[in-house]
Amino acid sequence: MYVLRIACVLRIVLCCCALFAVKVQAEPAQRIVALSPHLVEQLYSIGVGDKIVGTTDHADYPGAAKNIPRVGNYAQLQVEKILALKPDLVLAWTDGNPPADVNKLRQFGLHVVDSNPLQLTDIAKELRILGQLTGAVDAAEQQALLMEQGLAELRQTYSTKEKVVVFYELWQQPLSTVAQKAWPQQQLELCGASNPFATAIGDYPQVSLEHVVASQPQLIIQPVSVNEPRALLDWSRWAAIPAVKYQQFSQPDSDLVHRTTSRMLQGVRQLCADIDKTRQFFAKKS
Repeated sequence: MYVLRIACVLRIVLCCCALFAVKVQAEPAQRIVALSPHLVEQLYSIGVGDKIVGTTDHADYPGAAKNIPRVGNYAQLQVEKILALKPDLVLAWTDGNPPADVNKLRQFGLHVVDSNPLQLTDIAKELRILGQLTGAVDAAEQQALLMEQGLAELRQTYSTKEKVVVFYELWQQPLSTVAQKAWPQQQLELCGASNPFATAIGDYPQVSLEHVVASQPQLIIQPVSVNEPRALLDWSRWAAIPAVKYQQFSQPDSDLVHRTTSRMLQGVRQLCADIDKTRQFFAKKS
């Protein structure tokens, strides 16, 4: 299910105070199998995308990534195909790859490194680790600093602003949202938004329309992707909701806000701007 695939993107096992269970090899990796879209993006962002010899479905950015041979998806990895590629480094997606298949790769003696950041600030840490593994230390440091500076600027800009009540429509059927430690929930907090479901059980809870109506959101956020089109809930029947009454909707690019990559900063900047636009709209009405 698409919601579960989104959820898989956003968890990690922290090991040795780092995002990766890392055993840094003596020489920089030259043949890499990157088992997630976000890892492919990160490798390209530090200039080593040409070292990727295999990846999984949905790795579509940058454009060159579409030409990388596919070796599986979130449900199954093609172990024999990965072995045939003779990688000197396999970057695995901790909760987004089948554990049994990843364990097989280890049993065959491949150097497997697990990744999956939990916090917004972890993107910079991950970049630095990738730089160490691939020899692109300087490029990785540059990208990491840009990420850290960008997040700091957003935090400074929005931390003291009036809260905007939002509903994050992660999926329309069943109606699902974000909460707790979910990646988008952290972005909402960064942007100065108030999520009525932030303390619900689980990171991606299902909610009822009645509860959404009762929460009276000022803004409804509906992440979309041109690569994976989705149906959106038609909210016109619930005109009592302020967001609906005043047509306050935001449709951020889910490829930006849902992937733990350098491009996330671009997406969250736009998300914050959309939230701030609604903030200003209601400030003028009060």
